[in-house]
Order: sequence, then structure tokens, then C-alpha cells
Amino acid sequence: MTSTHSAALFRSLHTPARPLALANAWDVAGARIMEAAGAPAIATTSAGVAWSLGAPDGDRISRDLAVDAVARIAAAVTVPVSADIEGGHGDTPAEVADTVTRVLEAGAVGVNIEDGTRPPSTLTARLEAVRAAADRAGADLFVNARVDTYLLGLGDPATRLRDTLERARSYVDAGADGIFVPGVTDPELIATLAEELTVPLNVLAAPGTPSVKELGALGVARVSLGSGVAQAAYAVALRAARELYGAGTYDSLQEDLDYSRLNDLLGTTG
Repeated sequence: MTSTHSAALFRSLHTPARPLALANAWDVAGARIMEAAGAPAIATTSAGVAWSLGAPDGDRISRDLAVDAVARIAAAVTVPVSADIEGGHGDTPAEVADTVTRVLEAGAVGVNIEDGTRPPSTLTARLEAVRAAADRAGADLFVNARVDTYLLGLGDPATRLRDTLERARSYVDAGADGIFVPGVTDPELIATLAEELTVPLNVLAAPGTPSVKELGALGVARVSLGSGVAQAAYAVALRAARELYGAGTYDSLQEDLDYSRLNDLLGTTG
């Protein structure tokens, strides 16, 4: 699949009629498993990547390591890949632009970039740099801007919706193609966000969140599991270790993925 076709395909997948569901991978094996399960695209999770490399989440790993993870995944799958670049892996818009250039070279057709606790103007400047870098590369990059007002509980709860929409609109004006608002689960709030935005809305799903189909009916175009799969995988490791070093038994391993199946999946990479 050419990068142009992959980018166009990825963009077309953002529709409430059938929301783009992303399980979020952090390594090649996980990405291949998700692709084999029917994933129409793969998105990385910065938290999963960081944890797998021995670092906490939150702009703590180097740009080189982050880009290397994206390159390995993009080379191993045939579906479009979107890269979680956290805050951009740079202190300035120019450095963020360099990150995007390298991510594009690694094979990604989308990026996810977040504001966190930074002033909204910081992400606005970075988004403008991201869009300029993509334009220079002649790439139809899908830029997903994450608004962390609800996830981090920023600002006054009474004005949080208004603040979220103000941030989102400024990010769209700066070049964002989609808006990601993690931390929202209330159907009425989700519907309001989807109605007010002029670009696809992405939400973070977890147990208790409405189903993908239900979210689509509310206007959501993209549903992500974020670090959820990585957390669940590490929970299995914890349960197995506790059982082994406690009762000395191994029942936690009963629902493992077949060894040959994993070998076969990885044997078709690259």
C-alpha cells in the first residue's frame, strides 16, 4: 500500500457511521496481533512504548526511541499507522516539526499530539509546525490534537466544556484534523462535544464506556483504548507472578496465546 493510499484510507476511517476503533499497540507483536484480529489501522500508545523501554509515561523517552518504535510497527503491518508523539518530543515548534518529519519517514500517516498542562497557545504553535512539516513532505498527515481538560481535571469544572471547545477550535484553526478528548464518558457530554466540533471526535474507552456502536450514534468518529491494552497485559504478568511466588501454581497462564500462532504472526513481518 502506498503512503498516499494509506493516508487517504486512514482519513476515510474517521466516521461516526462506523467509528475507527483503535486498540493501541506498543510493539510489533501487539500490532500484528491487532491487525490479525481485524484492526483497520494501528495507533501506538506512548505509555505502552515508554513502559516497555523502562521509562514512565509523559515525554520521558527520547525522540529516537519513540520514532524507532513507530518505524518497527509500520514496517510490520499492512494497515495505516498513527503515532502517539505525546507533546511532540521537542521543546520548540521547530523540534516538534523535526519529530513529525522523522515519523513520516518511519511510515506513519497520522500523529496524536497532546496539550497536557501546557498553555493552549503552546500546542497551537506546535500544531502549526506539524502541519507545515507535513506540507513540506507532501504528506496528507492526519493530525489528532488531544485536549486534556477532562483527563487531567484542568480549570473550573463549571466552565470545562467551554474551555475544552475553545481549545479544540483553536487547535483546528492551527491545523488539527481531529480532536481527542480523553476522560469523558457521559453520553450527553460526548454528544455535545461531537455536535459542537467541526472535525472528527476521538474518545478514550474503558470498561463502562458506551460501546463503539453507541459512541458512533453519539457522533464519535474514533474510539481509542489508549494504554488500556498495555495495562491489561502487564496485569496478567503481575497475576502470574503473584500466583507463581505465592501458591506456586500457574492457572493464570491458561488463557495464553498459542506459541505457534505468535511465531507465525511474527514470521510474516518485514
